[in-house]
Amino acid sequence: MAGTLYVCATPIGNLEDITFRVLETLKRVDLIAAEDTRNSIHLLNHFEIKTPMTAYHEYNKYDKAKSLVQMLLDGKDIAIITDAGTPCISDPGEELVRQAAEAGITVTSLPGPAACITALTISALPTRRFAFEAFLPTEKAGKKERARILEELKSETRTMIVYEAPHHLKETLADLASSLGADRRISLCRELTKKHEEVIRTTLGDAIAKYEAEEPRGEYVLVIEGKDPAAIQAETEASWNEMTLADHMQHYLDQGMPEKDAMKQVAKDRGISKRDVYQQWKVKNS
Repeated sequence: MAGTLYVCATPIGNLEDITFRVLETLKRVDLIAAEDTRNSIHLLNHFEIKTPMTAYHEYNKYDKAKSLVQMLLDGKDIAIITDAGTPCISDPGEELVRQAAEAGITVTSLPGPAACITALTISALPTRRFAFEAFLPTEKAGKKERARILEELKSETRTMIVYEAPHHLKETLADLASSLGADRRISLCRELTKKHEEVIRTTLGDAIAKYEAEEPRGEYVLVIEGKDPAAIQAETEASWNEMTLADHMQHYLDQGMPEKDAMKQVAKDRGISKRDVYQQWKVKNS
């Protein structure tokens, strides 16, 4: 009978945030797959957990996942933990879960701390809809990919969550301000759940000014206000009105839209009646 893979959330700063269920599970499983065993040994020692650990991280995730899946198929129970927070969220654990699920192994999650959710709840920005971007690609790792993502974020109406390291913070704030505007609201959350937890609620422009005068410290979760849907609507209407009605119609006809449907959509885009579109379009084509 196959074992079970347990996805175990661990504290992001305050050790008291670990759940009783996670502690019990870490004690009884056959093996703990940890992102960094040197880091996780402090957690295990604090709670007197003697379960063996093995390293499972970004650089061995594919091959190591295969061997862990085989152990699960042989009946072993395995827990996966990350350095802090919930595994599989911007984390190599997602590969192990994928392989385990494909092999028919039971995977269950033991909920607990997650930096993105923790920051969102204290950001004072809208929480009903949000987009998680994790770490933006660095200029060195993928300049084009970074530019593509920043371009997509320009029209994002949901609250956005981005992780950033202190040595990349200034660059990221500058790029975000360039894409989203210096007046866009942002909450910079650092040292979450720790003694010196700090939330800086400001704008991108003011955040840039702040860190020109002081060096960033600690890991940051950036919670950024989404774009006002009314602003997007106004920009869209302005772009349509810059086109001739004929070009506007042709835009939809080129996509294979029937003429009647194109007229209806053009009328909606431009805020005019379908009759007006019909008359102008027919005059042009008469």
